[in-house]
Amino acid sequence: PRASRPAPPASPPTRAPGTPEAGRGEEPGAALHLHPRSQVLDWVRANGDDPRHALITSRIAERPAAVWFAAYNPGAVTAQVRSVTSAARTAGRVPVLVPYAIPDRDCGGASQGGAPDLGAYDDWIADFAAGLGTGEVIVVLEPDSIALSDCLSAARRQARFASLARAGRTLHAANPRAKVYFDAGHSGWHTAGKQAAALRAAGARSSGDGIFTNVANFHRTADEAAYARRVLAALGGPPGLGAVIDTSRNGNGPPAGGQWCDPAGRALGRAPTTRTGEDRIDAYLWVKLPGESDGCKGAAGTFVPEYAYRLARGD
Repeated sequence: PRASRPAPPASPPTRAPGTPEAGRGEEPGAALHLHPRSQVLDWVRANGDDPRHALITSRIAERPAAVWFAAYNPGAVTAQVRSVTSAARTAGRVPVLVPYAIPDRDCGGASQGGAPDLGAYDDWIADFAAGLGTGEVIVVLEPDSIALSDCLSAARRQARFASLARAGRTLHAANPRAKVYFDAGHSGWHTAGKQAAALRAAGARSSGDGIFTNVANFHRTADEAAYARRVLAALGGPPGLGAVIDTSRNGNGPPAGGQWCDPAGRALGRAPTTRTGEDRIDAYLWVKLPGESDGCKGAAGTFVPEYAYRLARGD
């Protein structure tokens, strides 16, 4: 999936240029599950003699990342989800899952697709939820579905938000231990008040456990944490709502000029962990797997080893 848009001008740096956020002493992974199937792992297994192998392995492939479910595949998704959640439970780890099949996904952009209509989507989410099992699980519900909803008419946006609220309830009903996070865009997009109003309309307060920010984007962790707290404050209770932040590619902060598609000079961000030490910030996650293209260095969603290598190097 491509970066959330529109990307704003670069945020002011919060540390010396060239000093990425990655490797700053966070405990990698904490309780998070490393799924054994991904494009980067496929590449690592097939390219042991590549000079980039060691760096990509240690800095990307060995870090837990989200597992995306981007195909509208009734009848198949339950088993696919169950294969991840059951393995995670056996390992005593928490998987991060991303359902990504909302109709009109990506407003017709590079990651367009999804279910044919909201009724079909509701059924697909029920199938998705049936695979959650009974263990802890983090669900990043439909990136861009709220922040990028301005392309819809008011009626279609209202219908989408109602479907997202139903999705949250369905996921919790299937597994009360699931933590469901709703789309809050990122710190350079909508104001906290506007985003909170949309989240409220989508049922984030009653159907979710919090919000997620920065998916597939590059804004610094400190900026995202401050923004998430502003959104949560504007959203209002319940008091237990928290936030998760995608830190997979934000080590050097956002690029200049509003670039969003595989920009050069980016770096890995903080290691994925559920131990952030930050008030109301539940986890730093790698939602967008580093090295998977936004659609410029390769087809959207495909793994590009040179891009991964540059992110791991921080240049």
